[in-house]
Amino acid sequence: MIADDFWRRPAEEVLGGLDATMDGISSEEAARRRQVFGANRIVEAKKRHLLGDIGRRLGNPLVAILLFASAIAGMTGDLVSFVIIVAMVLLSTGLDIVQERRAEATAEALKHSIALRALALRDGRPQEIPVEDLVPGDIVTVMAGDLVPADGIVLAANALQVNQAALTGEPYPVEKRAKVEAGDAIGDARNVLLHGSSVIGGTATMLVVAIGSHTQFGQIAKSLVDDQPPTAFERGIHRLGILIVRLTIFLVLFVLVTHLALGRPPLESFLFAMALAVGLTPELLPMIVTVSLSRGAQRMAKAKVIVKRLSAIHDFGQMDVLCTDKTGTLTEAHITMVAHPGIDGEDNERVAELAAVNAAFETGLKSPLDDALLAHAAGHPLDRWRKLDERPFDFERRRVSVLAEAAGDRIEIVKGAPETVLALCDHAEDRAGKIVALDDALRRRIQTLHDTHAAAGLRMLGVAWKKAGGRTNIDTDDDGGLIFSGLCVFVDPPKASATDAVAALAAAGVRIKVISGDTAIVVQHLVDSLKLPVEGLLCGDEIARLDDTALAARVGSVDLYARVTPDQKLRIVRALQARGATVGFMGDGINDAPAIRAADVGLSVDGATDVAREAADMILLDPDLGVLAAGVEEGRRTYANIMKYIRMGTSSNFGNMLTMAIASVFLPFLPLTAVQVLLNNMLYDLSQIGIPFDRADASDLARPRGWDMAALVRFTFIMGPLSSVFDIATFVALVKIFHVDVATFRAAWFIESMATQILVVFVIRTAARFWRDRPHPMLTATALLCLAVALVLPYLPVAALLGFSGPNMAVLSMIALLVLLYLAGAEALKRLAIPERVRQASLT
Repeated sequence: MIADDFWRRPAEEVLGGLDATMDGISSEEAARRRQVFGANRIVEAKKRHLLGDIGRRLGNPLVAILLFASAIAGMTGDLVSFVIIVAMVLLSTGLDIVQERRAEATAEALKHSIALRALALRDGRPQEIPVEDLVPGDIVTVMAGDLVPADGIVLAANALQVNQAALTGEPYPVEKRAKVEAGDAIGDARNVLLHGSSVIGGTATMLVVAIGSHTQFGQIAKSLVDDQPPTAFERGIHRLGILIVRLTIFLVLFVLVTHLALGRPPLESFLFAMALAVGLTPELLPMIVTVSLSRGAQRMAKAKVIVKRLSAIHDFGQMDVLCTDKTGTLTEAHITMVAHPGIDGEDNERVAELAAVNAAFETGLKSPLDDALLAHAAGHPLDRWRKLDERPFDFERRRVSVLAEAAGDRIEIVKGAPETVLALCDHAEDRAGKIVALDDALRRRIQTLHDTHAAAGLRMLGVAWKKAGGRTNIDTDDDGGLIFSGLCVFVDPPKASATDAVAALAAAGVRIKVISGDTAIVVQHLVDSLKLPVEGLLCGDEIARLDDTALAARVGSVDLYARVTPDQKLRIVRALQARGATVGFMGDGINDAPAIRAADVGLSVDGATDVAREAADMILLDPDLGVLAAGVEEGRRTYANIMKYIRMGTSSNFGNMLTMAIASVFLPFLPLTAVQVLLNNMLYDLSQIGIPFDRADASDLARPRGWDMAALVRFTFIMGPLSSVFDIATFVALVKIFHVDVATFRAAWFIESMATQILVVFVIRTAARFWRDRPHPMLTATALLCLAVALVLPYLPVAALLGFSGPNMAVLSMIALLVLLYLAGAEALKRLAIPERVRQASLT
């Protein structure tokens, strides 16, 4: 067996642990090991049965009660309600299934993103074999252009340079060598090659140590095919369903027991109780949610945010913590030369020119630093220089030498690691071109200049030269006696817009957490230069020593995370969620995918890896935090409109059904028949279909808004009974003053009920005074149209079939007065129903 920290051990020990040799293993042994370890294949998503998906969703309390209500509606002859409820449930269920099955596309993207064949030593000779046939103990050769096919250690390397940014977040190419130089994390180890990273230069012989799902890459893939925990939106819907179930059971049992105790007909009592159950269900909630989220997705698309999972819009509005990498969001994601100081510490164009000549004539491995040098020199043509010879970069020399000539002056130009170049120099060149001795004092000043830039998290190259008169080639490694010219300093520059974007998010109640695979110095310098309102720093090695409970205790006060692994990013997200936060995670690499998927809102960008885009709920067409600030506002607007329907629906339905439950005990007849109850509920729901188009209070946009079930219960139990008071007053007036018959009673109360339910929408849709915030014309139109239908229905020819008889003008006048008093009472009482903090925010 191989220890988990294999990269810290000598190659001989790892070879022995795998019972392997430098000549590889035999075909027979490889076949045996494949039986033990399986194929070198990324784990695939388990195919979920469609019926299982449907059954899981039908187990949601809200969906279950909606289906129960539809069955009762069908039994009582209300086919319209039956069709509407079933259609809305099927629509929302279908959308959820389609969205979740995108996880399979994530696994496919992972599976096809690796090499298909590898060159391995089998039976003592090199053989090209399928990558999936590799086993621990295989000796594999990789070269420039290859994708590393498994996790392993480097046995031999020649100028090997690897891009593992997608796995570790490190933006610069990484040198790999056979020597054990292990860091605290596997991604820092110079002797390790990680499955899925790409070789961009050189060659290497590697020993395969881990394959398939046991690799770092495989662990990421495995996390993406696990069941995704419910999002904040889904948890809220579940709690709402439980609340409605409890209210329904209470009222139904109350009515049944009371009616049976009074000797009422059992069948009639049962149908009436079932009608009350239907009346309490928000039949059109799936449609209101779907339309609201779809409208939000359309508006967010205009803000350059593509929504893949509709329910994420709500979670986006509720998000109070945003975790983001620095590259591409806080920085410009391209390397730029920001300084080129000479020995006096001031920028010297001679340094920049020599470095650019070296980069221009270098034919070996190009790096982003070379691109930055040439970009800086674009305004200063190098035409006067002529190349004679070069000695390419390699990791033993750690420098590039170029022999070049300009105006008859032939020199050898060397650039490379500052400490390496400086060690080869015995003289230096000042700004005036004078050659001075590189004594200890000057060497210390140059070292201090280097250390100052290094402390700021900046990358550097040293530049030196020496005269080469009469030479036509570089045929030795004689780089001694160089003249030090200066340093070239590089940075991935911070985005100018990042500070304002972070400030906008902070003002909206969203706290930023910067999570990076880069060093602590680089991360700290970046946030300092952007003046970001963040505090605390936690590094990957510290996170590794914390269990989940301890990490959850720390993440609340820490905003910066450096040198973190993919697994640690995932742990940070879950630790924040354990503290009750609604977490967004923005990333673009394979290493970000598990955290993106685990977050309540997974965010990626258009130029991200396929895996990151597939794992995300939303994709930003512009990788800018400013875009997120606009998206957060849209998410909150969408959530506010959904909550308007839920608040009004639950309070109005509860009030009306409570009224009928109480009145049915004292009246010698049912206040409404089962069919009339269902008709009442259907017309009310239809009146609310304009809500997705409505505007939102400033308070709803200012801070994160989550599912506050306590506030919803408070609103329901204050505003619901208020309507019951006026309903009962209507009953008393109709029976004691107007002495109406049963058909007229039911018609009059049907009108009063519809008028109070629909018109109160304009009062309680906002925490401010209703006349100070006008509703959207669509909401006004749908509400008034349904009210008009309710008013004329008792006077139509079909009224008798529905059990209605139109009331006279005196009764209508009484109803109008009671409705006005009710609306005034609702305006006053909503100060108690809506929390003070929300109401005050709406008034400011």
